[in-house]
Amino acid sequence: MRPDDAIQGVDGACRAAEERRAEHLSLLKELVEIPSVSTDPEHAADVARAASWIAARLGEYGATDVRLIATARHPVVWAEFAASTNTDAPAGDVPTVLIYGHYDVQPVDPINLWNTDPFTPTERDGRLYARGASDMKAQVMACVLAVKTATECGTLGATVRFLLEGEEEIGSPNLAATIEAHADLFRADVCLNPDTGMIDASLPSIRYGLRGLAYFDLTVRGPSHDLHSGSFGGVVHNPLQALCELIAGMHTSDGSVALPGFYDHVRPIDDAERERAAAVPFAETDVKALSGVSELWGETDYSPVERIGARPTLEVNGVWGGYTGEGSKTVIPAEAHAKLSMRLVPDQRHEDAYGYLAGYLETHAPSTIEWELTQLAGGPAYICDPDSRFHRAFAAALETVWGRPPILSRNGGSVPVAGDLERLLGMPSILTGFALADDRIHSPNESQHIENWYRGIEALIRYLGAPG
Repeated sequence: MRPDDAIQGVDGACRAAEERRAEHLSLLKELVEIPSVSTDPEHAADVARAASWIAARLGEYGATDVRLIATARHPVVWAEFAASTNTDAPAGDVPTVLIYGHYDVQPVDPINLWNTDPFTPTERDGRLYARGASDMKAQVMACVLAVKTATECGTLGATVRFLLEGEEEIGSPNLAATIEAHADLFRADVCLNPDTGMIDASLPSIRYGLRGLAYFDLTVRGPSHDLHSGSFGGVVHNPLQALCELIAGMHTSDGSVALPGFYDHVRPIDDAERERAAAVPFAETDVKALSGVSELWGETDYSPVERIGARPTLEVNGVWGGYTGEGSKTVIPAEAHAKLSMRLVPDQRHEDAYGYLAGYLETHAPSTIEWELTQLAGGPAYICDPDSRFHRAFAAALETVWGRPPILSRNGGSVPVAGDLERLLGMPSILTGFALADDRIHSPNESQHIENWYRGIEALIRYLGAPG
């Protein structure tokens, strides 16, 4: 096939995708209707149903092999598509691209804050509202539909494999073992991972770094049972008060984390990183607008972009205990609980995170209470070279669609698979996606910008025609 024919072929595939927009959106709606909440055992059957639905579509769309790989909890969907036969590249030079995604979603709570039912996809003002619409079923379906279209139009320039998991929203506890056990199925030249998103609909993005994650349950115990606050207040240390005192001491006044050893292995931000961060058009005013706060908080020596992508954090995700129902009940609770998470940066190890927090508690917890700390999940940070041939090819595809080169930046979120693939298979990842900063992922009224999603499908078709 001559180069001109290849361009015409990819352009033709993009036109075919544009003509099928209504059909593609209907398929996305089918998937988001499935309440695949991975953390809730009551939705285990729905998670399995979502996996089977995707596997069935991949089989219909031309995959040469499709498998559901069982794990200790939720299955991994694997599929392979052969490169189109009309490519001029010698067989040994055709790259293999692994596409990663997850089909599980976050819980919908608080349900009363949703404007429409979270599992009834609703179009409004150019967006599709539903839990999982943005994170990340739209991103998964963009890849599935791009591969489908490229296969049908004969423009697929790579062997494409899919790795779609159902446990990302619970920390991917079984993914690394699955990759290791089935390494030959997942091995590829590069992973295309559309789970990070864009800053703005006009600014295509490639992320070259992710923060790692460590997640904990902390329980503080005091009396053997709930006590009358009139009879025991002032003589028994309230576990809720003790917990709040401990949490309050976990940060200093300048917003840095006060756990011993926490910053010992943090990789400094070098000059090249600072230049890239400075080029990201995301200022304090943008953070305020998206978050709804009037003032920012955190390490003042770093810009918001640097704090989000390149600095570690400790966050309190939830605190509870005692009486929280209607009216009043005067008790000193026997227990108090907190959920805590850390976002970690390169050279910090999530295996060390328990020691940071436990060391703080051993020093600062008063003798009036007992505490128990459990690490629920952990994953490594990830960073790569954004100038690889695969990244350059993807950047070119984005520029063709959006009319401007993509923003290169690090992302504050955690996608454990990127580190796992690098560690286990030596595979770099292209981190991207077509979710937007105002999609309200993990929150009520999550949505996906529909036109941006269509553009994403086109960019993926163009990339898969010449993936590097």
